[in-house]
Amino acid sequence: MIKFSNVTKVYPNGTVGLKDVNLTIEDGEFVAIIGRSGAGKSTLIRAINRMHPVTEGTLTVDNVDVCRLSNKELRHLRRRIGMIFQSFNLVTRTSVMNNVLTAFVPSLPLWRRIPGIFTKEDKLKALECLDKVEILEKAFTRVDQLSGGQQQRVALARTLAQNPTIILADEPVAALDPVTARVVMDDFRKINREMGITVLINIHHVELALEYCDRVIGIRDGQIVFDGPSGDVSQDVLDSIYGGER
Repeated sequence: MIKFSNVTKVYPNGTVGLKDVNLTIEDGEFVAIIGRSGAGKSTLIRAINRMHPVTEGTLTVDNVDVCRLSNKELRHLRRRIGMIFQSFNLVTRTSVMNNVLTAFVPSLPLWRRIPGIFTKEDKLKALECLDKVEILEKAFTRVDQLSGGQQQRVALARTLAQNPTIILADEPVAALDPVTARVVMDDFRKINREMGITVLINIHHVELALEYCDRVIGIRDGQIVFDGPSGDVSQDVLDSIYGGER
């Protein structure tokens, strides 16, 4: 469970990213976060793994106060929280397989980490994760030879290799064409339903949010203005989130 209790985030320049947010995400939910650019969507997502530390309030993951974790404890928590970015964050000059194997690097002993020595079990796990997102045949292809959609699926496979209980996705389909975006969203839904992983997606495409996600959170000027089932999102609700502009 993820729980925000009176959470506020103010950036050093005075910009308010989040304002008195109270929110609970149950295990296994598939949640979309929607809102205008600058509304606080990314801040909300990135507060969960403390990429953006909160200024006030309490944020807990499985009853652990994220704000109070030591650096070592935070690294351990982040192993359980996968993060997907719009820009894929892959090493393009090496193979798909090598990119997925990087998921194991933080847990390797130093003598294996520096030369990049992976076990047979590591490699089998990487291949299994590629198979789950249906891109196994590209395992030994260089990343720079893949399409954007394929690269995002590699990023998702790398995240799955961490064995996460939560996946945070920050605009994961923003750079993809409509057809490819649906393919990637299919992968997220499959992972959520078949593996029971909690998925939170910050997404610009409202239509995809309503089609794929069970719950929608609307944020405006750092505040939650809607939280409910995707089927309850009406035009009036969208107007309250976007102020009549989309």
